[in-house]
Amino acid sequence: MKLVFAGTPEFAAVALTHLHAAGHDIVLVLSQPDRPAGRGMKLHPSPVKQFALAHGMSVAQPRSLRLDGKYPDDALAARQALEAARADAMVVAAYGLILPQWVLDMPRLGCFNIHASLLPRWRGAAPIHRAIEAGDAATGVTIMQMDAGLDTGDMLLSQSLPILSSDTTGSLHNRLAELGGQLMVQTLARAVAGQLQAVAQPAHGVTYASKIDKAEAAIDWSQPAQGIARRVRAFNPFPGASTQFAGETLKIWAVEVGAGSPSAAQTPGQIVAITASGIAVAALDSIVVITELQRPGGKRLASAEFLRGCPLQVGQVLA
Repeated sequence: MKLVFAGTPEFAAVALTHLHAAGHDIVLVLSQPDRPAGRGMKLHPSPVKQFALAHGMSVAQPRSLRLDGKYPDDALAARQALEAARADAMVVAAYGLILPQWVLDMPRLGCFNIHASLLPRWRGAAPIHRAIEAGDAATGVTIMQMDAGLDTGDMLLSQSLPILSSDTTGSLHNRLAELGGQLMVQTLARAVAGQLQAVAQPAHGVTYASKIDKAEAAIDWSQPAQGIARRVRAFNPFPGASTQFAGETLKIWAVEVGAGSPSAAQTPGQIVAITASGIAVAALDSIVVITELQRPGGKRLASAEFLRGCPLQVGQVLA
């Protein structure tokens, strides 16, 4: 197939890798403009752009695709590039720009989206984070025929994936990215064979995965322990769960739910024990044991190693 691909982060780059390996003719790649990153805040190309350039693909980076928007020249140049591409289909994965109707209508077979959830659950920007945070037992990937709505298009192919008790957003992301690439290749094979079957999303079970706000990272120790543990996993690697101690923001990277309940005299966030397994902190209904954490500017450390440089004590309170 002659394809246009639109995507930006690593999740999308994995899909692009699968499409390239399957032998599709990727005539144009759209990706977000280069962003400043690192200590020097130098401009860095997206993972998708890096792969595309390394494999001789044409890349465009419009700031917008809206012809009546803030960057009409970018949108017009993108339109001309898409018209010249004459693509059979456009594959979209975590691109980051809204596709106006003129883009959706341009490819012969329309636009296919790789979405990291089992639609209609977790439409929106952060489906992997929200699935872990909510305690879902499973998630998956849905290949969708895009329309003008927010992840409302007809479903073409889907497959579920269990969420492990040890999964972070990082580990689950990697498995879903691989699954997404595989399913997209299967979808295009069905399209070539004229075997695509579109199924409308059910009206029930719709939930929305709102974008992650850094303010959500602060741990509320007055919440149930299981909920805190899920949020720590959901916010690993971004934005990283955090707590305050002695004027410092400590990043909390791994926790376990301990046995027993805090006493009436212990307040949420209070350190109730320090053991070989970690730093035990009182939550609403149980104990949260911190096993990996990090000081500002420091490295991620197991709790035993962390305590050598930051001697937390029983009775102190994390906020």
